Amino acid sequence: MTWDIALILGIDGLANGAVYLLAGLGLVLIFSVTRVVLVPFGDIAAFAALSLAAFETGRVPPTIGMVAVLAALATLTEVGSLLRRGETRLVPKALLTWGVLPLLPCALAWLASRPGVPPVAHIAMSVLLVVPMAPLLGRVVFQPIADASVLVLLIVSLALHFLLSGLGLLFFGPEGSRTQPLANGSLQLGDGFSVSAQVILMIGAGLVLSALFYLVFERTTMGKALRATAVNRVGARLVGIRPARTALMAYACASLLAGLIGVLIAPVTTMYYDSGFIIGLKAFVAAIIGGLVSYPVTAIGALSVGVVESFASFWSGALKDVIVFSLLIPVLMLRSFMARHIEEEEVEIDQ
Repeated sequence: MTWDIALILGIDGLANGAVYLLAGLGLVLIFSVTRVVLVPFGDIAAFAALSLAAFETGRVPPTIGMVAVLAALATLTEVGSLLRRGETRLVPKALLTWGVLPLLPCALAWLASRPGVPPVAHIAMSVLLVVPMAPLLGRVVFQPIADASVLVLLIVSLALHFLLSGLGLLFFGPEGSRTQPLANGSLQLGDGFSVSAQVILMIGAGLVLSALFYLVFERTTMGKALRATAVNRVGARLVGIRPARTALMAYACASLLAGLIGVLIAPVTTMYYDSGFIIGLKAFVAAIIGGLVSYPVTAIGALSVGVVESFASFWSGALKDVIVFSLLIPVLMLRSFMARHIEEEEVEIDQ
């Protein structure tokens, strides 16, 4: 391996790491607030990429139908819950929140599918179209079992991924799609060495969005509410913060990140209805490196996963995923050695 090849692999690894960085931040955000490992995170990113491909071919994105179905289920779930509790006065608000608002991006996307709409609008609509998906899934699937154990939530999340994969096959079909580059051209870094504008865009987007993510958490009321819920759900409830509302905000932020990831990776890889699963798994490796709680360590882990994947693909394309997932073994062993283990003691009560 020459230095030129190592430099190329390093830059490609940073581009992949930027994608895993955004996905890892989304996974850590949702887990810290709701204790849910959102396995379908990558599926939402794949649906955004496929929506952009549909726009470019002049078709109405099938994602509109998926969002409409989820909105109907969420509306029925919320209205049924309100009727059981006797809170009929809140039914109109529920219809607006879960039945009308999620369909607004669908209406805009349907209008954007007409001829003559600029590509920038297609990109924006592809992202906005998937933003309601995670909140709707959270309301239908996870909110009714919010007090369950982490293991139960993980099993449900994994089952939800397979359900979304089936819906993706039903709505999008088995064909793969790849979109046009978001940025054309290249940057010359030396004699015979250049970096494509798409790779630069991916790295720059990862850095900028991570900085915005930090500012939102540190400087805004919403970010402080999310942090408070992540630190102590009971304490947050005592000071007037509703965990269900912060969970909704966390799901919406994660969906936004997933949509941005989808449009970033759509030009560099062929996306299928189930392509998001492997993206989510690699982001999960980065999140595990961060302990599912630390955003800075997750960022470092994501960049490490991207670089390791790039060099592993050079050494053995068939084993690159095995090498990446093998990173979990030393990380879990190290965390096991560093964690404090508290032995349960039997307490005898004299009668």
